[in-house]
Amino acid sequence: MKATQLLHNLGQSLWLDNITRDLLRSGTLKEYIDNLSVTGLTSNPTIFDHAIKNSAAYDAAITEKSAQGKSGEALFFELALEDLTRAADLFRPIYEETNGVDGWVSLEVSPVLAYDTASTIAAARDLFMRAARPNLLIKIPGTKEGLPAIEEAIFSGIPVNVTLLFSREHYVAAAEAFLRGIERRIEAGLNPNVAFVASVFISRWDTAVESKVPDKLRNQLGIAIAKRTYKAARTLLGSPRWERVYNLGARPQRLLWASTGTKDPKASDIMNYWP
Repeated sequence: MKATQLLHNLGQSLWLDNITRDLLRSGTLKEYIDNLSVTGLTSNPTIFDHAIKNSAAYDAAITEKSAQGKSGEALFFELALEDLTRAADLFRPIYEETNGVDGWVSLEVSPVLAYDTASTIAAARDLFMRAARPNLLIKIPGTKEGLPAIEEAIFSGIPVNVTLLFSREHYVAAAEAFLRGIERRIEAGLNPNVAFVASVFISRWDTAVESKVPDKLRNQLGIAIAKRTYKAARTLLGSPRWERVYNLGARPQRLLWASTGTKDPKASDIMNYWP
């Protein structure tokens, strides 16, 4: 049995941290779904930047869209939306089978908006509307300015993947923003079932201190951060505040352990997170 299937059987969801047009056209992504138990996918501007620069698969689309007067970020997001809506359609059966627990793809707002709350909210609404896929998460950075954008997006019914979380404290702040958005929906008589994923970047800690710690302590800091964050998540999900919104129909939030990629002869980076 494949290692990915073993992890899946243990209740871990495996998400691919990669997207390219070649991956879609060749049927490789479908193969990952069918044969490697991959149940979701994330992306970010850097991933797309590498994909576009290192492949001729986008050339015709770029030429066509450029002739229509599109350039810069407008062109970039059109290309990204084309890829991610196709990926979302491939994962849609998993989304339906798991009642929205799995089968998600993620699209990140522009990184230049990381410290601009109002523009982040507008971008999240625009991208989610243009994608027109229920299983597309909008990635919003967990910056100080991103937190009210997360709350507002959740209140608007937009599924959110909070990115760039590096500690327990970052996670708690993002989870609080999510809860505020859900509570506002309940107060407004809206359906509180809005998906929320918190992406905690694990290996970045070990990379940062790699040259400063003894060999026996390497690769331990990220695990310690993950344990602290997981404990905080379990505490929050056991709180009376969460139990109230859960009983009214809210969806449990999920942690995604980011930057834990494992290299496979076929796959790119695969990340796993708890259900």
